[in-house]
Amino acid sequence: MRIHTLTAAAVGSMALAALAACGGGSPPTGPGGGATVPTVTISASGITPSTLQISSGQQVRFVNNDSTTREMLSTPHLVHDDCPAINTVGSLAPGESRTTGNLNTVRICGFHDHRNPDDQRFRGQINVGTSQGPGPGYITR
Repeated sequence: MRIHTLTAAAVGSMALAALAACGGGSPPTGPGGGATVPTVTISASGITPSTLQISSGQQVRFVNNDSTTREMLSTPHLVHDDCPAINTVGSLAPGESRTTGNLNTVRICGFHDHRNPDDQRFRGQINVGTSQGPGPGYITR
């Protein structure tokens, strides 16, 4: 009777091949699997990009690369009820990131830094399933 021995490298190679065959590999990077999450980056000079186009049901990630805390909320200012899924981002300390809830309704969703509502550098919009429509609302009291 002959016994076959496999080297650790051979076992590792077979495991990787089996994993690839089963669809393994890197985990999904976005909701629904595979798609990347659109990202808004906040810096001292403002937000980038200021306008995003997404499909209905997607989420958007906000990353605070600024040295100050930012509070990203839906428009209109003071009411924040245009697209409540954005309000889950809320307050972001420097270096922090957070993702909105699913933006399901086809519409244009405005957002702003609640701590600096009049600073246009920290205002933007997310076009959910559309690229046309009125701009985000803004109320001052």
